[in-house]
Amino acid sequence: MINFLIIDDEKNIRKTLTGVLEDEGYAVITASDGPAGLKVLDTNRIDIVLLDIWLPDMGGMDVLKEIRNGYPAVLVIMISGHGTVNLAVDAIKNGAFDFIEKPLSIDRLLLVINKALKMRKLEQENYSLKNKMKKNYTMIGESPALIKIKGIIQNTAATNGRVLITGENGTGKEMIAKNIHIMSDRSGKPFIEVNCAAIPENLIESELFGHEKGSFTGAINTRVGKFELANQGTIFLDEIADMSLQTQAKVLRVLQEMEFERVGSIKTILVDVRVITATNKKLKNEIRNGNFREDLYYRLNVIPIHIPPLRERKEDIPPLIDYFTDYFCVLNNKKEKSFTKRALSIFLKNDWPGNIRELRNMIERIVIMVPDSLIDAEHILSFFTDKKISPAKEDKKEYQNLKEARDDFEREYIHKKLIENSMNVSKTALSLGIERSNLHRKINNLKIRVVKT
Repeated sequence: MINFLIIDDEKNIRKTLTGVLEDEGYAVITASDGPAGLKVLDTNRIDIVLLDIWLPDMGGMDVLKEIRNGYPAVLVIMISGHGTVNLAVDAIKNGAFDFIEKPLSIDRLLLVINKALKMRKLEQENYSLKNKMKKNYTMIGESPALIKIKGIIQNTAATNGRVLITGENGTGKEMIAKNIHIMSDRSGKPFIEVNCAAIPENLIESELFGHEKGSFTGAINTRVGKFELANQGTIFLDEIADMSLQTQAKVLRVLQEMEFERVGSIKTILVDVRVITATNKKLKNEIRNGNFREDLYYRLNVIPIHIPPLRERKEDIPPLIDYFTDYFCVLNNKKEKSFTKRALSIFLKNDWPGNIRELRNMIERIVIMVPDSLIDAEHILSFFTDKKISPAKEDKKEYQNLKEARDDFEREYIHKKLIENSMNVSKTALSLGIERSNLHRKINNLKIRVVKT
């Protein structure tokens, strides 16, 4: 239910407004002066305040300022029997939603209230959307490297400092860029991504800066470029090292002057853009080889962030697995799933050359393909056949005798061969050079699970 607070020193006004609002299905609390109204706000959830501008002791404008400072989510509609244009303008400047003159028109009052409620709903939806965005771009993991990166983002997001993110493909460079934008004062403005490696050299200037109609063959309309679209927001230039030297020179000018011209135009366009860049290449090597401008490198590298590959921060793998498993179970309408320690050990033994992107794809595949709720090593080894990984022991083990060591070796070797032969016992027996019945006996004695995935 929507809760109203009426602050007015006239009893009849309070009574009339209370009746009107309660008839509309709203809850109402009243106060006869400013201090009493502020006490109500301290102890009650209030959505909209109807505030008389002329109050004893503490004027309505002073009450308005207190509400804006202490309760910024509350909408205030000012009421006055002595309204002037200047007074209305001052009230709006100080944060009032609207201004209504006495004698009150009930139709006008309800119209303003409906507008206020619509605005409140939009603000709540916007707040929910921002929270959802933050959740979607949460950086999962607690490795020392990731904690350090989160600290850099926290300290620099609110600034306009340019950020250069380096790291292998799939490590999460785009995620870092989006986190910086979401946590910055520009979060309500555009976040424009440009993959510099994916744009042909003859089109990248048009893509970045726009072009005028007829400026080149195929330019049938005027086009706004990415820098212009990102005005007041953030532009993320991914794979910056793949830009030509000619385009680098033009980007350098934008960074220096925050201005550019569209292709085919002499009109200068001014922009206010935060620039975040990323690359999987070593830029100092590219500079030495003459492929990247040194002056541009120093312009971009104000705040450097290097994200290590997943193989160097394997403590982040288990929480990433938990996150992706839950996500893909919900996305694909699957029952909840979890992994045993033996299964997790296989993930930890892999080097993940594709980093988080590869791990994400692997978890999605397993969630879809494996029907069991508890996923063990035997369920997933077939997904790792090209990686030469076998189930790891949960603990390092000292064998008590030769038989125990031999059995353990046979167990792992036979299981590996079963995986290679898609769990087909006959084919596996043939590849091992033993009878099918003999292999069945070993499978039973060594307690090897035969699970077809």
